[in-house]
Amino acid sequence: MTAPALDALSRATVEATAALVLVCDGGGRVLLANPALQRFTGRTREELVGASFWEIVTIPEEVELARAAVAMVLSGRPAIPGEVDWLTGDGDRRRIELQTSVLTHDDGRPYAVAFIGIDVTAHREREARVRRQAVTDPLTGLANRSALFAVLAARLHVETGDGCGLLFCDLDGFKEVNDRYGHAAGDRLLVAVAGRLREIAAPDDVVARLGGDEFVLVARGTDHDALVARARRLEAVMAAPFDVAGAGDEVRIGASTGTATGGPGEDPDTVMTRADMAMYGVKSLRRVSRGVTPPS
Repeated sequence: MTAPALDALSRATVEATAALVLVCDGGGRVLLANPALQRFTGRTREELVGASFWEIVTIPEEVELARAAVAMVLSGRPAIPGEVDWLTGDGDRRRIELQTSVLTHDDGRPYAVAFIGIDVTAHREREARVRRQAVTDPLTGLANRSALFAVLAARLHVETGDGCGLLFCDLDGFKEVNDRYGHAAGDRLLVAVAGRLREIAAPDDVVARLGGDEFVLVARGTDHDALVARARRLEAVMAAPFDVAGAGDEVRIGASTGTATGGPGEDPDTVMTRADMAMYGVKSLRRVSRGVTPPS
């Protein structure tokens, strides 16, 4: 293939590719912007050529970084592939995987920088959703069992942990709601319970759904009295009626709570078991007080 044919093929490739192709000089002025970049920015070729690229696609807080990056590459230091946020013509931020190359004269002197960008926004959003799903209860949006034990492991770490308090909560009367109103109402109730738990949680607390109608709140510190006070508040909050059955038919449930504290070096399962057993003791006493024989 002749040189002119190769040049035409190169131009056709740059014109046709979905990648964002931008070439700028040492001052950041655009020398070339392919159709994909024109569509991305909402500007014509004539509007782009000659403009400073950091005034077109660079987010405001990274303009100085963009200037420094161009100077660094042109000085002969190697470009580091990476990801940046670029702005579309509508002002939307998109995550761009960027490859940077230096264009040089025949004598090796640099005269321009070429950027090849791939929009990876959707891919990164999918990855983030997968990460969230791995640690999130799909019904309530709270932390799931896996995330809960990861938090416990960190806060009970023998060297870096600072201890924690556990508040174990099991709903009273949840089965009756399910039996009377159906599982859809039961799901709405669990979501409403999660909302109330979030309301009483401190900024450093972690609220998790352990499974079924069991919830756990992990608090920083090992102040037992403060944890017991938090449990009483939770029980009071859960005693208020829930409107989950429809037609204004409110339901009332209760919550049996158990507390336990753990210090650095303790086993998360052991601390969780203490909180669980404390909760079970509370529930059993309430059943006895109502004349209900606890299950064996």
